[in-house]
Amino acid sequence: MSTADPVLLLFTTCPDLATAERIAHALVGERLAACVTRQEGARSTYRWQGEVTTDTELQLLVKTTASRLDAAMARLVELHPYELPECIAVEARAGLPAYLDWIRAQTREEHT
Repeated sequence: MSTADPVLLLFTTCPDLATAERIAHALVGERLAACVTRQEGARSTYRWQGEVTTDTELQLLVKTTASRLDAAMARLVELHPYELPECIAVEARAGLPAYLDWIRAQTREEHT
């Protein structure tokens, strides 16, 4: 069994490109994510405050690790304009080992 820090994919949506860019740059810049992929044109249909609504959003796919997940989610919530942002993490069961190691290296806390 591997003792390596598990790699996670954290999903969220954003209302616009400016929000997505701000969140992506903060998470990567603060080493809470190795990479954030932005996918434009997502359509979300959901029930909120008793109404069913549909919005166009950007889907963010945040690559992080289990050890950085709590901090990444806290920062995402801090930066996000939604009252209740999507914040769902799933563990990567497999992947290119060198890529998974790169994610781990990029999300290690810097020691000064």
